Amino acid sequence: QVQLVESGGGLVQAGGSLSLSCAASGRALIFYAMGWFRQAPGKEREFVAAIGRDSSATSYADSVKGRFTISRDNAKNTVSLQMLNLKPEDTAVYFCAADFYRGPPRTVQDEYDYWGQGTQVTVSS
Repeated sequence: QVQLVESGGGLVQAGGSLSLSCAASGRALIFYAMGWFRQAPGKEREFVAAIGRDSSATSYADSVKGRFTISRDNAKNTVSLQMLNLKPEDTAVYFCAADFYRGPPRTVQDEYDYWGQGTQVTVSS
């Protein structure tokens, strides 16, 4: 079992930045590819970014490429999502997820085994 807790959400103006963090407990994160997903009001949860076990591979949704950066620190059992140049359409609850998988990071949420409770990000125009 892996427990995931997100933090770092908040309210920011358009063009601003936020950094989300996901802290894991219960098992070492080195065994998991990690992903960030988000769900805006009235919409389906969608893929944002993912990173492989050893940080050698990353994947991003087209809507966040060049603005968001996912990273991980296996020694600290944490995963981060740095978000720059935020837009109102980035407003959503952001979820951290763990995928017990050796291959390249996956983008399909059904592949992920463990989820955090989410942290709210609100971008005002």
